[in-house]
Amino acid sequence: MNYYFTGLIILALTILALFVEPAYPRNEYLNEYGVRCGEMEISTERRDTDYNYSDCNTREDQDLRFTYRKYLGTDCKTSKENVAIKQQLELMKMCGRVNSNPSLALNENFALLVSKCRGVTPARDNTRPDDSKSLWDDMKDNYKKENPEVNLMGDKFINSGKSKLKMPPKDYILPLPKPKND
Repeated sequence: MNYYFTGLIILALTILALFVEPAYPRNEYLNEYGVRCGEMEISTERRDTDYNYSDCNTREDQDLRFTYRKYLGTDCKTSKENVAIKQQLELMKMCGRVNSNPSLALNENFALLVSKCRGVTPARDNTRPDDSKSLWDDMKDNYKKENPEVNLMGDKFINSGKSKLKMPPKDYILPLPKPKND
């Protein structure tokens, strides 16, 4: 058996593990989603030519380049507006928690967040029933009242204790299976 290949694979995986970084979660809603309007790049290039066939000598060229790349897709203004809207929607969702926690205002690490949430009062969702049951439970209860003869799957309150199946006595002997006629 050739162990060189196995050793080479183990060595390659060990070297690879040294250079691999762990994947960390990112806040996608606060990310700019790769919004770039364009890039400006300055570069220099130096070329040495060892031999020029026309005059038999060496030559050295240097170039200075200015490059601008414009990315296709939506325009820069629309992309930046979309990112700002996504951030504002997230702040709307989270500012209720920030404003209801006064200890965040005292913590200097959250100063920017507290300043962004100052004055934002989110509207409350008043569609939830007062008895803290879900709308689905209310709809299901109404359906059970209108249709008492229907047994719903997973409903533990319908016909509780009135099961048609009964447990056999402990000394009950099960019947033998019928033999197959081949």
